[in-house]
Amino acid sequence: MKVYLDNAATTQIDPVVLEEMMPYLTEFYGNPSSIHSYGRKAKSAIEKARKVVAKYLNASSSEVFFTGCGTEASNMIIKGAVRDLGVQRIISSAIEHHCVLHSVEAVERGGVQVDFVKLDSEGHVDYAHLEELLKSSSLKTMVSLMHANNEIGTLLNLERVSELCQKYEALFHSDTVQSIGYFPIDVQKVKIHFLSGSAHKFHGPKGVGFVYINGEAPVKPLLDGGSQERNMRAGTENVFSIVGLGKALELAIEKMEENRAYISELKSYMAAELKAHIPGLEFNGDKTDVGSNYKVLSVSMPPNEKAELTLFNLDIAGIAASGGSACTSGSEKGSHVLEGIKADTNRKAVRFSFSKYNTKEEIDYAVATLAKIFAGSAEKVGTV
Repeated sequence: MKVYLDNAATTQIDPVVLEEMMPYLTEFYGNPSSIHSYGRKAKSAIEKARKVVAKYLNASSSEVFFTGCGTEASNMIIKGAVRDLGVQRIISSAIEHHCVLHSVEAVERGGVQVDFVKLDSEGHVDYAHLEELLKSSSLKTMVSLMHANNEIGTLLNLERVSELCQKYEALFHSDTVQSIGYFPIDVQKVKIHFLSGSAHKFHGPKGVGFVYINGEAPVKPLLDGGSQERNMRAGTENVFSIVGLGKALELAIEKMEENRAYISELKSYMAAELKAHIPGLEFNGDKTDVGSNYKVLSVSMPPNEKAELTLFNLDIAGIAASGGSACTSGSEKGSHVLEGIKADTNRKAVRFSFSKYNTKEEIDYAVATLAKIFAGSAEKVGTV
């Protein structure tokens, strides 16, 4: 049996999305910068996708720009805000995705002051400390905090951070790669200056993302060259992938509540089954439905001589899961997220992440496999 439970790393492309993309590989292959009919067809498809993103965010189409990925979007914003908007100070956290942390490190080497907000043991921001940091300096400041943590799933209160940023006249950037397509985001109701998304996290293709840039905080391009993306992102557009992004987001919006209910039930079911069949197991991040991303379940396994081989044994059994972010899975270092929330480093952490394609039968199989690894028990939980 093959079971894919690593949807925070990437998702299976929806067949409807692939079908939408294919004509732009085979028939409508024109360069969108060309003025002839082939080019106009490609350009029209890009603008259609842009409107889908803008509608989802309740933003203007002129504030949405396509990128190669979410990492590029965060680099563009953080480095652009320092270079173009006079940002002298960035407030972030120790559990951000590395595309943010490494970008922040890069500008810090250039003289930007960097402060990290305190976190609790579940990865929640200490909002009182954030306010202290904001009012403690007159330097032009940008707050960069992710909406949904990619390893433990803990959610940020976007509205609360936005209110604090407005109160102290700070810019607000949020890495929303794990939440786009899964949670409603309205930039008219909650003021966010910059946010990013990546298609392959919501059943679209890899290699394409977008950045939202509020019209009040314009930054200059990260890539110099041609005039594509209204002079904001040089290079011939990845047309068929942009088409895929637009279609995938459109489908995610249409089925958001339905998918949320289904995936939330799978997560709750797996958490209950794991707790019932593996004594001593612990969960990381927020344990409530309202404070956590419903597609992510981070588990710290009980101490066991086989613990270090958990992912290997799961893989042998045909189960795909992760020890943390897929971007650092080849590193020998432990999870910086778990370190940031001071989790027990003597326990092996496994991240399970779900999608609309998963089933309860798959969950039973995964739980049964883990029960055998950690309990050495013949107890039957599904069929292995």
